[in-house]
Amino acid sequence: MASNSFRGSKRGRHAQANHDVGDFNCSLKELRSLMELRGPEGIARIQECYGDVEGLCTRLRTSPISGLGGHADDIARRKEEFGQNVIPPKKPKTFLQLVWEALQDVTLIILEVAAIISLGLSFYRPPDAERENCGKAAGGVEDEGEADAGWIEGAAILLSVVCVVLVTAFNDWSKEKQFRGLQSRIEQEQKFTVVRGGQVIQVHVAEIVVGDVAQVKYGDLLPADGVLIQGNDLKIDESSLTGESDHVKKTLDNDPMLLSGTHVMEGSGKILITAVGVNSQTGIIFTLLGAEEDEDDDEEEKAEKERKKREREEKKKEKEREKKEKKEKKDKKDKKDKLDKKNKRDEKNKKGKSQDGAGVEMQALNSDDEGEEKKKAHPKKEKSVLQGKLTKLAVQVGKAGLFMSGLTVIILITLFMVDTFWIQGLPWVADCTPIYIQFCVKFFIIGVTVLVVAVPEGLPLAVTISLAYSVKKMMKDNNLVRHLDACETMGNATAICSDKTGTLTMNRMTVVQAYLGDRHYRKVPESDLIPGKVLDLLIMGIGVNCAYTSKIMSPEKEGGLPRQVGNKTECALLGFVLDLRRDYMTIRNEIPEEKLFKVYTFNSVRKSMSTVLKNADGSYRMFSKGASEILLKKCCKIMTASGEAKVFKPRDRDNVVKNVIEPMASEGLRTICLAYRDFLPVDGEPDWENETDILTGLTCLCVVGIEDPVRPEVPDAIKRCQRAGITVRMVTGDNIDTARAIASKCGIVHPGDDFLCIDGKEFNRRIRNQLGEIEQERIDKIWPKLRVLARSSPTDKHTLVKGIMDSTVLEPRQVVAVTGDGTNDGPALKKADVGFAMGIAGTDVAKEASDIILTDDNFSSIVKAVMWGRNVYDSISKFLQFQLTVNVVAVIVAFTGACITQDSPLKAVQMLWVNLIMDTFASLALATEPPTESLLLRKPYGRNKPLISRTMMKNILGHAVYQLTVIFTLLFTGEQIFDIDSGRYAPLHAPPSEHYTIVFNTFVMMQLFNEINARKIHGERNVFDGIFKNMIFCSIVFGTFIIQIVIVQFGGKPFSCVGLSIDQWLWCVFLGFGCLLWGQVVTTVPTSRLKFLKSAGHGTQQEEIPEDELEEMEDLDEIDHGEMEMRRGQVLWCRGLGRIQTQIRVVNAFQDTLSPYEGLETPESRNSIHNFMTTPEFRIEDSEPQIPLIDDTEGENDAPTKRNAAQTLPPPSTLATLPSTPNQNNNAVDRIIPFYKESPKTGGIPQSPALPPRPGSPLHSLETSL
Repeated sequence: MASNSFRGSKRGRHAQANHDVGDFNCSLKELRSLMELRGPEGIARIQECYGDVEGLCTRLRTSPISGLGGHADDIARRKEEFGQNVIPPKKPKTFLQLVWEALQDVTLIILEVAAIISLGLSFYRPPDAERENCGKAAGGVEDEGEADAGWIEGAAILLSVVCVVLVTAFNDWSKEKQFRGLQSRIEQEQKFTVVRGGQVIQVHVAEIVVGDVAQVKYGDLLPADGVLIQGNDLKIDESSLTGESDHVKKTLDNDPMLLSGTHVMEGSGKILITAVGVNSQTGIIFTLLGAEEDEDDDEEEKAEKERKKREREEKKKEKEREKKEKKEKKDKKDKKDKLDKKNKRDEKNKKGKSQDGAGVEMQALNSDDEGEEKKKAHPKKEKSVLQGKLTKLAVQVGKAGLFMSGLTVIILITLFMVDTFWIQGLPWVADCTPIYIQFCVKFFIIGVTVLVVAVPEGLPLAVTISLAYSVKKMMKDNNLVRHLDACETMGNATAICSDKTGTLTMNRMTVVQAYLGDRHYRKVPESDLIPGKVLDLLIMGIGVNCAYTSKIMSPEKEGGLPRQVGNKTECALLGFVLDLRRDYMTIRNEIPEEKLFKVYTFNSVRKSMSTVLKNADGSYRMFSKGASEILLKKCCKIMTASGEAKVFKPRDRDNVVKNVIEPMASEGLRTICLAYRDFLPVDGEPDWENETDILTGLTCLCVVGIEDPVRPEVPDAIKRCQRAGITVRMVTGDNIDTARAIASKCGIVHPGDDFLCIDGKEFNRRIRNQLGEIEQERIDKIWPKLRVLARSSPTDKHTLVKGIMDSTVLEPRQVVAVTGDGTNDGPALKKADVGFAMGIAGTDVAKEASDIILTDDNFSSIVKAVMWGRNVYDSISKFLQFQLTVNVVAVIVAFTGACITQDSPLKAVQMLWVNLIMDTFASLALATEPPTESLLLRKPYGRNKPLISRTMMKNILGHAVYQLTVIFTLLFTGEQIFDIDSGRYAPLHAPPSEHYTIVFNTFVMMQLFNEINARKIHGERNVFDGIFKNMIFCSIVFGTFIIQIVIVQFGGKPFSCVGLSIDQWLWCVFLGFGCLLWGQVVTTVPTSRLKFLKSAGHGTQQEEIPEDELEEMEDLDEIDHGEMEMRRGQVLWCRGLGRIQTQIRVVNAFQDTLSPYEGLETPESRNSIHNFMTTPEFRIEDSEPQIPLIDDTEGENDAPTKRNAAQTLPPPSTLATLPSTPNQNNNAVDRIIPFYKESPKTGGIPQSPALPPRPGSPLHSLETSL
């Protein structure tokens, strides 16, 4: 074996020069089995088969230092040999499948059945002699040819059903296509850093191949499996694969295996990629899931009977299992807690090889006990605000519709019976039975059409179209929406907690002041003013103690600014070196990353970074950089102008803080201290793990002031937010003076305002009681006035967000948006109603936890998101105003017409056409209105604002009055006005009449003009304002008008229409146009005068739910307002609630297309292995006791992890503070203590409402909660 590996390495050395030589000395199977091993087993296998990691590199024909050569044919061969780094997505649903789904709509099925019965019966004819005996309504048809055309109505209904189905299916199909487009757009944005040909470059995740050398840093999500080549303080969160929440330390000698889908929580390093795509650990799990999925598909194709039989059997088994479980649970209660804990520990440690491991984990995931505990531990999560209101409204309208349609049918049948058998006094003749049945079918069809028109199945469609349209347009405004409902929630936002660096400022940092050798330079000094020794130490310190991934590149355009790559604070220091006319690259070439002895990477607890170098004589030198007031406390000497170190006393330090740091900070500069320390051989080997001893006795080299200018567009954006009723707060890791200076430049605070600017230490002091516990009442005293929170830890940010959201001081409840870029912002991003992650500066972890990614990192993009969010709300209200007017009018006309004339003035086919106009077309037209600036001139609606305001109710009733007056006038006196034959009381198969055609045509014209009225919902007079900006609206209104002309003039018998003359057409259009004039009259009436008007469409309040129902809902994962309504007993109609499910399926269809196993994976995760993960565990540890950092579990859409079992917090006694140390670099990571997995009985802490489910990946584009 050893000689083998030796031979391999000889060949490998030869091959480094030319990557194309020979085949690889490593098979795919070998690498797969290697990655299934962990820790010592993995190390043993590498040593046994390859000698060491370098041996593995040579076998894979790559160099650990310069990586692959990067030749196209070499990359292609590797893809062929070891596979590509993608997981093939599941096939999307075909158009036919979507058609079949649209056909499942119950109201449509009822119509189809009725139409088929009507068709069948229309061909039956009783003997001529007896036709007269079947009653007046059946006879009186002179022309036999007309009677033969009885089948046309049935056929026309079937045809219109086909139209509705095709339109629905097409909508679903186009939306799915749109979502996939967005998906791939997000996919393409995913890049990773690799070394090729000695150059560090960024490649798309899908382009990574086996043999690549990749650089990993904190906040990364690993896109493939690999083996560590070199690492600094590397800690990985592997909970997405193993369910273990402890962060795993990765080093060459204890555990060098890194797996795809896991998160880098601390440190940095280089890895050799050994498995990609379906061969990586994540890919293997997906392959297993995919196989199960395919089996399911095959089964579905089997006979329906068999499936039903199996379902019945499963139900039986389920019941038996439930009984068994209940029994087991009783037994379990008697056992001791100790045993429980032991079992859990054992279960966690159960691991086998990958496939078995995956199986075990999945079983654990689905194990009922954990499920039970999970249910108890989670408080219920609310649905999105808009969704709750809409479901409730749709249920109420649907109930009313069902009642009216039932009443219509009963009245029609009763009137027919009374008229035929009592008034005409006819006997029941057996031969006439089919005729009577035909009448009943006709009445039934009328009833169903009333229901079809009454049920607002266009609502979900309008919501989906509006959201999908907004999401598409928001892409252009630099908002990449990952959860559809975040877009709508943003419209209700009342508070924004923003980061400073990069969001409010340009994140282009430059050193503008320095304190060097006892002197404060107001601009960067010339290098000859600095003592040589100090300068050399400074250049060396900055060169090695900045991450090697941070560098200054030449500008993209000539004459532009140099590009800053990597951490911007480090780039500022590297730029400082260049300003001193030195080159940091010469230092880095002398001391490559591999030669660094030890690196203490930056995190939010240390607030500093240190790098240790080993000198030739056995001594060590450590360079440190960090937050100035923190690092100065660790300094005992300072370099003077002569280049010598002098003692640095606390009094000297206070002088420096007062005379240097505070003046710099008050100008809005971020201050960084640079220091070093020598460890002499005579003192013996230091204990490198004991950081407190290592990081003392430093010698201060200099303090620099770094400027990060405010983005020019931010002050205006903040002014617009404040005008729109949104409070902007700055939460930053910088010191309080810097933060206050930037806040006043941005306009967050103004001189003389009575607002609070405090730091994290003061914040914690004010919100905690004597026991160190956080109290909501204390937070309530602070947050309304708080505008700047400086030197805040991630926990402070999370506490503030949670405190504002849970507060009941102001009505309605605050809706909070948060921005974040660092790994440490994860908890706050997840907790907030809407989390914004930075697309450029943000880490993968932050993107995971967010709802919207700002692709330009700019605060003004958030204002655009607010505008779009409010626009969604308004679009839906516009559609509601229009649709409910049509609903009211159509239902009343059909009902009263049927009762008085025993026939509906609007025929079934005509009703279906009206339904198509008002549902599908109107939702398209009104949901695509672009937003206007005026949306930002009003306060947020708030959570309890009803969907239908009193003004809208006035519009709905006002227009309904006009339309009903016109329709009834035409219905009962139309024949006299137009001097035509009456269409009332026509027998069964009578030909269509001019009279009823005019009624139908006028009705449609009124809807068209009312659609223009519906564009304004706040009582504006000019309804044409901006109408030509929305071409979709114009083309739909015009298109509908043209189709209406065709239907009336050429529709004939199927549409029950007769061609009209020009005069009659002009009258119809004129009566329709009257809607616009009437609209002005309605607007003139002040809403305040109409006391009887009520608003409608409130969301269900938590307190409205009776306690017993809340208990019943224990088992549900969400409080579903619609289900609650139904639970109250009146469920019937809902099963057939038209396409409410169909359009909700739009989104589900998107999810289904990608996700084989709900709850185990999320849509995008099928497309790229990069996306398989859970949101990482966010934990903090410090020597002081704990404050819980996040108190909710991650939601259902996470990847398979055991964390989904209950996670409650440690008991209050263990809670307490973190030192509120400066977060000098907001891209920081937390240090780390696991949450305890206690059962809810033991952790006596009140739970806050759980978070909405968050998807598993930055790419979790639109897992929407519709």
